[in-house]
Amino acid sequence: MHVIDILGAKGRDVMFLPADANILDATVLLAAKRIGAVVVKDASGGIAGILSERDVIRAIATENVRALAQPVATYMTRQVATCTEADSVEALMEMMTQGRFRHVPVVDGAGQLCGIISIGDVVKTHVEETTREASNLREFIAAAG
Repeated sequence: MHVIDILGAKGRDVMFLPADANILDATVLLAAKRIGAVVVKDASGGIAGILSERDVIRAIATENVRALAQPVATYMTRQVATCTEADSVEALMEMMTQGRFRHVPVVDGAGQLCGIISIGDVVKTHVEETTREASNLREFIAAAG
């Protein structure tokens, strides 16, 4: 199973904000869309960073409600790990585990954002694949017996 398979099932919509949007704007978007992270784009439309719920919590813990008026660029993760559609789900799980993050933007061959994968998407896909393999094995054993 590959990233392209996950995107085919879940879609390619990606929520993003400009780097000068504030934390309050980000929290409103996260809540309205029921998502855990938002991609932050730079002026040229490239990925400048990613802001997750964890980043928002750290901001509020550090600066209290004053953090809500700060630009997302202040608290976003700037070193964004990305994947491509051709990456395997196993490689993606390893990347997420090693990096201890739950959202990975997907980029195409030109480096343009074309989707985002969450750990929930990966787990759902992994469970479906495991269930399908178990079912196939049961059918094989039943046919052989």
